[in-house]
Amino acid sequence: MRFTSIILGLALALFPMAAAAQALAATDAPPAEGAPQAEAETVDHFPIAITDERVEDFLWRKRLVVVFADTPLDPSYIRQIELLTARPEDLVERDVVVLTDTDPAARSAIRTELRPRGFAMVIVDKDGRVLLRKPSPWDVREITRAIDKTPLRQEELRDARDADARARNLSQ
Repeated sequence: MRFTSIILGLALALFPMAAAAQALAATDAPPAEGAPQAEAETVDHFPIAITDERVEDFLWRKRLVVVFADTPLDPSYIRQIELLTARPEDLVERDVVVLTDTDPAARSAIRTELRPRGFAMVIVDKDGRVLLRKPSPWDVREITRAIDKTPLRQEELRDARDADARARNLSQ
């Protein structure tokens, strides 16, 4: 879709931090073998315009922050992208992929599934469950706190601590 490419270009042009975040996201693990091409393209961009992504394309691999607006000129949309690109490393650490959709007429699969009205920021956990729907922009700190409270994130942190403890025991 030509229009979504324009939106991505606009986002990257307006927000220089997006290029740095794109580089950070590119360091993530490669997609699973046999994964759909759209999925591989999605994890390499921050933020990215939606083409044909669906929530189930990311199940058990990534968390989603989906930013919806009726136009890329919406002040809330612009502010949300600014907030997200200010601290991308915190989102990358939590396996977050940011998707944007500013074309309600296109009726993307994710827009149809999440049904936003006007501006909306939606956080979807790795299990596909919607964690939050917000009608106004949120700072990365608020987003990461909400993610860190989820059982899946708590389990990830616990597993990481256990792995570190095992590695220390093996090295002694």
